[in-house]
Amino acid sequence: MSDNPVFDRIKNELGSQDVVLFMKGTPVFPQCGFSNAVVQVLTYLGVPFKGVNVLEDAEIRQGIKDFSEWPTIPQLYVKGEFVGGCDIIREMFQSSELQQHMTDAGVPVKAA
Repeated sequence: MSDNPVFDRIKNELGSQDVVLFMKGTPVFPQCGFSNAVVQVLTYLGVPFKGVNVLEDAEIRQGIKDFSEWPTIPQLYVKGEFVGGCDIIREMFQSSELQQHMTDAGVPVKAA
């Protein structure tokens, strides 16, 4: 593994489920509007996902930004691959690109 224990923890989270959302709050209780928006999209699509609350762990909160080289949270990962933050996820959803991306990755999506 790497020399960075935080990156190792992030990789373990990414390996725990096909779709992982690093977010502020939890899927049941999002604590920012951007995290809530991504949760709503994933819920609407019926995509099973794991939420990782970055507010509970300052190392993960900064570590995920360093890991992805993306400055903001939330961050969505599918099969360990960084897909994007709130604006990207919203745009991909509106164009049906997100649904196709999930299907291509073998992640079940509820029919629209």
